[in-house]
Amino acid sequence: MANYNKVILVGNLTRDPVLRYLPNQTPVVDIGLAVNHRYRTAAGEDREEVMFIDCTAFGKQAETINQYCQKGRPLLVEGRLKLDTWDDKQTGQKRSKHKINIDNFQLLGGRDGGGGGGGGASHEGGQGGGGYEDDQRRPPARGPQRGGAPQQQKPQAEPPFSEEQQFKDDDIPF
Repeated sequence: MANYNKVILVGNLTRDPVLRYLPNQTPVVDIGLAVNHRYRTAAGEDREEVMFIDCTAFGKQAETINQYCQKGRPLLVEGRLKLDTWDDKQTGQKRSKHKINIDNFQLLGGRDGGGGGGGGASHEGGQGGGGYEDDQRRPPARGPQRGGAPQQQKPQAEPPFSEEQQFKDDDIPF
């Protein structure tokens, strides 16, 4: 049987991000996300329930979230559901909690952190960045080839505009 573990959430940060570093100097950020669900009961009464979800990001994503996000800011998160388990030091009982490991995120709202709108940045999982979809990730680097011929380096692409070219405000479409 096939397995699929993907979560997509849109909510507001419940607290400012907390950035820390692993022993190998990988940045890690922990955030809390509040996700609302509105519904109408059979009796016609409007109700709203709020889910509070802890999320974790690593690498460049962690640094970006820490830099641009603060409490109350809307955020779209894509990731994997993970179950953390531990022994409670006070009671000795086993404890567990579901968290989201962030693979991708999008900043929502304006630059001032207000709601609405859909601008922002998108960051792909892993140590790098860029891209919007999982299948756009860069292929892994290849090691040396077996056989006689050494690998040839591709010529470096030239930039589309020279450094001397200047843009006027009217040239920029946004």
